[in-house]
Amino acid sequence: MVALETLEEILTYARSHDYAGYDYSDGMSAPIRRYLPVDNRWLNLAIQETIKRSPVNIRPLLLVPRRRSFKGCALFASAHIGMYELTNDESELRQAKSLIDWLLDNHSSDPFGWGHNHDIQWPEGKVPRNTPNIISNTYVLRSIIEYTRHDAFTASKRVGERTVECILDELLVDEAFTRLKYDPLASTDAFVINANALGGALLVELSDWLDDGELRQLGESILDYVASRQHHTGGWSYMDPAEASHLSMDNHHNGFIIESFLRYQSATGSKRYQDTLKRSLDFYKSELFESDGAPNWDESNDFPRDIHAAAQGIITFSLAGDIHFAETILSWTREHLFNGSNAFYFRKGRFMTNRTILMRWCQAWMAYALSQYCLCASGIGDFTE
Repeated sequence: MVALETLEEILTYARSHDYAGYDYSDGMSAPIRRYLPVDNRWLNLAIQETIKRSPVNIRPLLLVPRRRSFKGCALFASAHIGMYELTNDESELRQAKSLIDWLLDNHSSDPFGWGHNHDIQWPEGKVPRNTPNIISNTYVLRSIIEYTRHDAFTASKRVGERTVECILDELLVDEAFTRLKYDPLASTDAFVINANALGGALLVELSDWLDDGELRQLGESILDYVASRQHHTGGWSYMDPAEASHLSMDNHHNGFIIESFLRYQSATGSKRYQDTLKRSLDFYKSELFESDGAPNWDESNDFPRDIHAAAQGIITFSLAGDIHFAETILSWTREHLFNGSNAFYFRKGRFMTNRTILMRWCQAWMAYALSQYCLCASGIGDFTE
């Protein structure tokens, strides 16, 4: 199977680099920023966004360090677990455990969890390195839950309990709607919708793992909020309210939301969000992808065609049981964003391809996507049953 061979190549590439590389918004790690006499948010943004948006990779020139990403290592761990389930190769499980051990050795303690392994500057303020956020916590906990299905370890349940404590104490906003802040520093004037979807689904998964029925109820309340924000076309804006972000109904964040509802359905057997899922999958396939599998940027723009959107499409359609379209996206991605050997590129623009290789954004997401595709195609991870 070409997908399995490609997955093996990506994981070999990642291991050879110790899972460390450049990341999407790591420009604040450039030494030039530390040497400047002022710490100004607009100057920080200029440095960060110039590095992120450059059509060629200027990080080596600016001495941006290669680092492990917390979310990236969680995704690689899940991909290794998938490889173990596909091949029964015990070394894959050992590799996953080594990544999980590293994550457990490098979490934030107060509050508990994981964020990004570098500072990020937003217009409204700076988020320090490893400020826990709900999305990173989701993928770390998911990798741990997946690992314990094969090899339980004593610290795992306590990690789940401490993550729940962080969510309840630092992120939960229970007013007119039950919602989650993206991270403890986020305001309550606007909410990231896909983060709520991922967090709600995580709580439902944790409810079974930790034998706590109240977590399912809380997760459903959050998912109810997400469902209530679905646009009549079937998609979701990035933020609620929509005008709080420059992003519209972009591709991979809508994929996050649909995946979350699919995971809820798989975990519970409930058809609670069946209509929501149907309308969202129709919108996702018809508006955010071309028939040849090319990912559109959002509902109004074709370009740039981003590797993360392609990876998330492969994941979402695999879990939805549409293996044929997941394979169509994979074929397009291999043709347009693959180096032909062991790595995937960042983005394809209208006139040129940005061949930057980002360890999390490109490699980890595609490794995870390929593992989910292979599992579902083989029937091992079929979410439609």
